[in-house]
Amino acid sequence: MRKPRSPSELGFDRYDKRRLQKAIEASTEKRVYIRLQSVLLVVKGLEVPKVAQLYAISKRIVYRWVETYLQHHHPSSLLDAPKSGRPLVAPAITPGRILGVLDQNPFSLGYRYNVWTVALLAQHLNKLYGCGISRYTLYRRMKAMGLECKRPRYIYEEKEVNRIQKKGRSFEG
Repeated sequence: MRKPRSPSELGFDRYDKRRLQKAIEASTEKRVYIRLQSVLLVVKGLEVPKVAQLYAISKRIVYRWVETYLQHHHPSSLLDAPKSGRPLVAPAITPGRILGVLDQNPFSLGYRYNVWTVALLAQHLNKLYGCGISRYTLYRRMKAMGLECKRPRYIYEEKEVNRIQKKGRSFEG
């Protein structure tokens, strides 16, 4: 059986432990935290197979993280790469701002209605914050917030039976 190599034999310097500990304290994402913690355990002398068993991941992944760290000797090398995709639409419209607008009466803001509809709310938020959020996007965000969106209920008036419809000027006396 092979003798386990010490951290200095693997290529770690004396400052790596401190760098990794500071990065762990500052990390907010779980995935990055596990990567940094795994490499720190290897720096402290724990064997890679034991680290892999501790986090229930493969040894190959831990070796890859250690190798990536040793190439740069900086914790930022273990961060997630930027994700591709479309950026967030209307980041200024936060759940708190949506709730703040929903607490107000649309009639008091100058609208003809007493109830917020998704379309009316989207129009108001676009005017208020100057960003284009569609009704569908706003609907999805409100649903994710746990808000129930209902369609407006229009009431059609029945014509009176005896009412005479005006069609213009009448010349009757």
